[in-house]
Amino acid sequence: MPCIREIREEQETLIIGPHGTLSSRSRGRYILEAEDEVRTCFQRDVDRVTHSKAFRRLRHKTQVFLQPEGDHYRTRLTHTLEVARVARTIARALRLNEDLVEAIALGHDVGHTPFGHAGERALREITGRFNHYEQSLRVVDKLEKDGRGLNLCHETRMGILNHTTGEPRDTLEADVVRLSDHIAYLNHDLDDAERAGIVVAQDVPAVVRERVGTRNSQRLNAMVTDVIEHSGEGEIRFSPAMREAYEAFYSFMFEAVYHNPTAKSEESKVKDLLGPTLAYFASHPDRLPGEEYRRIAEEEGSMRAATDYVSGMTDGFAIETFENLFIPKSWSVK
Repeated sequence: MPCIREIREEQETLIIGPHGTLSSRSRGRYILEAEDEVRTCFQRDVDRVTHSKAFRRLRHKTQVFLQPEGDHYRTRLTHTLEVARVARTIARALRLNEDLVEAIALGHDVGHTPFGHAGERALREITGRFNHYEQSLRVVDKLEKDGRGLNLCHETRMGILNHTTGEPRDTLEADVVRLSDHIAYLNHDLDDAERAGIVVAQDVPAVVRERVGTRNSQRLNAMVTDVIEHSGEGEIRFSPAMREAYEAFYSFMFEAVYHNPTAKSEESKVKDLLGPTLAYFASHPDRLPGEEYRRIAEEEGSMRAATDYVSGMTDGFAIETFENLFIPKSWSVK
């Protein structure tokens, strides 16, 4: 009698279209494992990412605004969840594998630094090479589970690695996540920027207001619906009209928000904070916590181990670590 997983795999052959990825045809894991009786391989990947320490830390990592005052600004975790929801909606409509898009979406930013892209730029300048998407793959392959990694499926790993780049992503599910990432962050970052008073609705280009909408929910629905209606023939795409609006939206956000001096006024301090912290642990690998970091220091060098450690910090922990290392503590004689 077939187990629950096998029944689900059979159902996938009916639910998933010709361009989708069947879990039964996954290219598998680097380390062979016995199949689960209940979950497909991609369902297991979703669970492994969700229960990882790196995923939990996203709650306390910056999306756009550093240390925002207020409860309603996005974090890297809420961004990740929004990407997953957009991606699943598109995948279901296009008869792709929802579990695979969710696994990729939930894992795509687990290698992000503290302080968002400001932290990524700082580590890149200091070390000479650092990209959050490469670090995300390193997290799931090597750093999680005390250095054993999550042993995810090939399709999940490639989707995580190439969600930012133009490199081949192997599956349409990965293409869905890449576009969903853009849809999510443009819309929620604009929503946060309006909440912060950095821009107002009338600042948004007319082509965006007219073709995409003026409210967050309206914009999301318009972009997602357009992708669903105009994708096909093995390609995930916008219509020409929506592509034009998207490009105007993208340019506007970079000029008005991502490079806005008010929104980015504190970013110059990020390198001054992360640089000395990174240098300290590179010079004192014995102070790195956990055997996995010390093992990396022995095998790949202390700078690599320090980069892995510092890039995984939350915003608050990075500040606390800097203070403990470099700020004199007050004391009193009794």
